[in-house]
Amino acid sequence: MERKGSEGEQFFIDYVRRGTTTFFGAPSVDLADPDALKDRRAVFLGVPYDGGTSQYSGARYAPHSVRAASIFAVKGEGMPWLLGGQAVDGGNLAAPMRDPAQMREVVEQGIATVLAAEGRPFIVGGNHSVTLPVLRALKRKLGPIAVVHVDAHPDTARGAEFFCADDYHHGAPLRHALEEGLIAPGQLHQIGIRVGHDEELAKKHGVVVYDMTEVQDRGIPIIMARVRAAVGSLPTYLTFDIDAVDPAFAPGTGTPACGGLTSREALRLVRSLKGMRLCGMDVVEVLPALDHADLTSLLAASLLMEGLCVVA
Repeated sequence: MERKGSEGEQFFIDYVRRGTTTFFGAPSVDLADPDALKDRRAVFLGVPYDGGTSQYSGARYAPHSVRAASIFAVKGEGMPWLLGGQAVDGGNLAAPMRDPAQMREVVEQGIATVLAAEGRPFIVGGNHSVTLPVLRALKRKLGPIAVVHVDAHPDTARGAEFFCADDYHHGAPLRHALEEGLIAPGQLHQIGIRVGHDEELAKKHGVVVYDMTEVQDRGIPIIMARVRAAVGSLPTYLTFDIDAVDPAFAPGTGTPACGGLTSREALRLVRSLKGMRLCGMDVVEVLPALDHADLTSLLAASLLMEGLCVVA
């Protein structure tokens, strides 16, 4: 006789029985099915791609690792959407590792499919280069949007600075997004920056930068109150590079930088988006091979869950 548990407990029972899980135990759907996304309001997707990486590679394995950890991050406000099938796992957007242009095309098409069904994409990279095609799809659907970018690095570098032949490496997506007009003027809000900064580019596009010194001095509540006031009613996308978090709390990443956010600050930051028009989010640069006790994967899953709670 099969044992039945409470609604929350049943997620874990199903996980133990199967030995694997979708994101948060959500129903699995096939994006190729034209009816799969009907009445779906949040779609979790993996993008197992880490081409154009400047330091340690391996972020391509993050979707599997974060899925496995996500079953321990299910909570509160997100539960009704999970139980009601409004939040689903759309699988991975599979792109060839050695063809960055094809990756961008595959991701943009996948996100466009979600947006056409009025769903919100919740993405696990992969490295940060996967964010650019997401923003391209959002621009086509919503026009220029606000972006909250949480990262140790500004990600506005050029190819030569990273010794990369391809200019669309993981240290460049926000520069391309600005230059392509994907972000509304003055609506790129960068939080946690502590490694380099292109002041000329920031000034040209009205980028608002809250470096780690300011985060430490003012605190997350004050900074996020300013972000909310500046963004207003604009659709807002959150892109969260896990290296924004100090490696003491998130060791599994390819470009670690000391002196970052605590896990508590990171979760509070995402929670502070409540009341904003969150049109999607990503968590990128999780590298399971360098993780310890799944700390980084669990934090990434917890950040996604906080994002789901914000929209739910």
